[in-house]
Amino acid sequence: MEHTNIAFQILALTGGSGAGKGVVSEILQTFGIPVLDTDKVSRIVYEAGQPCLAALADAFGTEILTQDGRLDRAALAALVFGEQNPEQRKEKLSRLNAISHRYILDYSRAWLTAQKNAGLPAACIDAPQLFESGFDRESDYIIGVTADREIRIRRIIARDGISRERAEQRLAAQHDDAFFDAHCDTVLVNNGERAALIPKVRKILALRGLLS
Repeated sequence: MEHTNIAFQILALTGGSGAGKGVVSEILQTFGIPVLDTDKVSRIVYEAGQPCLAALADAFGTEILTQDGRLDRAALAALVFGEQNPEQRKEKLSRLNAISHRYILDYSRAWLTAQKNAGLPAACIDAPQLFESGFDRESDYIIGVTADREIRIRRIIARDGISRERAEQRLAAQHDDAFFDAHCDTVLVNNGERAALIPKVRKILALRGLLS
């Protein structure tokens, strides 16, 4: 697709679990906007031999590693989220996020630079932890995605195979719709009508000068 000649723009896509960001990501890509999924980036930086994993082991101990040097996600989760003392749990989570966000952001910035150098007018970072990582301050335009609570619960249960109770606990620990309304440049409601989202995404890109 041909784009107007404008400065490179960094778009950000965010939303809570089960909101359906993936659909919006797919639509953006059909309009020629590449999207980097930071959930996938986290798996890359956590690989054996990566400096992020070494930093996590230094911070939390080698018990978070398997015998072959890989991340034992269950052990790390138990160590952080299984902490019974609320203050210590908060401190551990803060330490975990500080380490992981740093390496995920470094990877994301390098990827964005590559897109810019390739001559693209824009690229998008799909980041559930956008505000927690501070990357919202590096974004030119933030797209939030929300969905009705019941729809999100059903999606989480189907996707992750967990109980309704655990799905509800997950939502309770995340930002509510009001937060995204207040902190995003625009919010798309994704209750499953993909066709209805396409013109909305098109309008956003047109307003940003990203469509010819």
